[in-house]
Amino acid sequence: MTYQHAIKLACDKVGSQAVLAKAIDVAPAIVHQWRGGLRPVPVQHCLAIERATEGAVTRRDLRPDDWHLIWPELGAAAEAKEAA
Repeated sequence: MTYQHAIKLACDKVGSQAVLAKAIDVAPAIVHQWRGGLRPVPVQHCLAIERATEGAVTRRDLRPDDWHLIWPELGAAAEAKEAA
C-alpha cells in the first residue's frame, strides 16, 4: 500500500480530509498534499493518524519504506503476534 492510499483510507475512515486534518492538528491543505503524493507523511503525524483511525491506518501503512527504522518495536511486536 502506498502512503497516498493509506491517507485516502484515513480520510474515508474519519469522514473527510478536513476532519482528519482537525483530528491531527494540521491544515487541510497539508492532508491534501499527502493524499496527492506531493509530500510524504512526516513521522511526527503518523501515530496521531493511527489513533484517529482507531488503527485502521497504521504507521507501517503511512511509512512503508522506513517504518522499521523509525519504530523497530513494531517489527518485534508483529513477530511476537505471529508466533502466538
